Amino acid sequence: MTEGAGPAGAEPPDDLTAVEAGMWQAFRNGSVYDLSSGDTVVDDPHGGHPWGPGRTVRARVVCWLLLDGPPALAGRVSSLKLVGAQISGTLDLAGGTVVPYWEMRSCRFERDVLLPEARFTTVRMVDCSIPRLEAARLHTEGDLHLPRCRFLGGVRLTDARIGTDLLLNQAIVHRDRSGRSMAADGMTVGQDLQAELLESHGELSLRSATIGVSLSLRGARLANPYTRLALNAPQLTVERSLYLTPAGVGAQARSGMTPARGTRIQRFECEGGVRLDDGRFGDAVDFEGARFTFTDEQELSLRRVQTPELRFLGERPARGRVVLSGAKVVNLMDRADSWPGPGRLHMGGFAYENLVPRGPFPLALRLRWVDAASAEYNPEPYERLAAVLREGGEDEDAREVLLAKQRRHRESLPVAAKLWGYAQDWTVAYGYRPGRAAVWMAVLWAAGSVAFARADHPPLKSGEHPAWNPALFALDLLLPVIDLGQVGFWQLRGGWQWLSAAFILLGWILATTVAAGATRTLRRT
Repeated sequence: MTEGAGPAGAEPPDDLTAVEAGMWQAFRNGSVYDLSSGDTVVDDPHGGHPWGPGRTVRARVVCWLLLDGPPALAGRVSSLKLVGAQISGTLDLAGGTVVPYWEMRSCRFERDVLLPEARFTTVRMVDCSIPRLEAARLHTEGDLHLPRCRFLGGVRLTDARIGTDLLLNQAIVHRDRSGRSMAADGMTVGQDLQAELLESHGELSLRSATIGVSLSLRGARLANPYTRLALNAPQLTVERSLYLTPAGVGAQARSGMTPARGTRIQRFECEGGVRLDDGRFGDAVDFEGARFTFTDEQELSLRRVQTPELRFLGERPARGRVVLSGAKVVNLMDRADSWPGPGRLHMGGFAYENLVPRGPFPLALRLRWVDAASAEYNPEPYERLAAVLREGGEDEDAREVLLAKQRRHRESLPVAAKLWGYAQDWTVAYGYRPGRAAVWMAVLWAAGSVAFARADHPPLKSGEHPAWNPALFALDLLLPVIDLGQVGFWQLRGGWQWLSAAFILLGWILATTVAAGATRTLRRT
């Protein structure tokens, strides 16, 4: 710039082009400087139509206006509002403090936009074509708006501080040389981060980011076939909710709203792994309608996540894993057809307090859900489910879950213990169906009473025996502790001796299994 043509100058510097001089006047006036032609095809900043000198301003002139531009006209507020402009050269505002309002719409940048460690009030770049946005440690007092922008070389917002909202709705971001579409580790957003209908081609990294209200990825499409993760956000903190849900497409659609009836819907889709380990979410994590495409090595990882509500309502992933190890939620809202099959679900240490199924989720399917949680026997998922059912007043279902736990455990035991387990199961169902013991006892008692009524039973000592009572004799054999005064006074020979021994053995089995079941019941209470 011409020396002396600083903020006190009333006339534009001599070395400005006619287009730049018009931008200079619009800056002082605070008005919009529109260089578009009116032809939608020609004006598309992402198209291939050349714009030429009549729509081009130099990046260094833009920087000069923003950092040290002329004063506003009387009664006006200086601001840079460009529409349909092509910016030549590298826009470098690194480390600068920008006071004027800055807005770019449908503009085309020839080279990267460099904003690291810069300070702004509000930045709005809408529907712009930008090779790369480099904005590590950027600080804004207000919004950072980047909707419908296209970034061919990625976005870097590492450790950025956004005062209010960060908008990335309908943006298209391609990966940089490190494979990341957006690197925003450690970023802080004062209010909402809206990235609805975002297209991300590479790794979207939000490690240790903090969002003051909600993070919306409604209708977003994340694809990263190059590396393991498409969304890498461990230790993410969201004060309200994380939405990986459908969004409405078209004029009727409204951001953040449930799509109106008749609106075309685009669901959240992710091709590549998702990592949300150690995240903290104040209200909910919502996967309703989400579609995940994994390889066998990729996973939806929710290790140690904490949230009041987890809405696991997406499509069942055909491959890969879902990991909830160590996660803690209050309400688990889910569908039976959302969970993956055996060997692809891991829930060790997963704690939830209430089950809120969406649609039919019978106990048989819930038991399959628990069975799928571990390839080897693990009592914890069964005990957690039983505790939740019992707290909800479903005691019978809780007993069925604990019975299923014992049956699963039996399969991992050696042969002798397995046979003993089958005996407990057939007799009293491991004590969870104690009525079976009474049935077995009654059947054996009746059968024994009939059988022993025909037995040859000479007394051991003449004159020292009670009156023969086959019913009491059979019952005395079956009850291993109680003495009814019949056994020990009569001689039984041959098959009757073997039958009495069988009754004694069956009595001990019944008594032992009932005692084991009673012990488990006392432990549960």
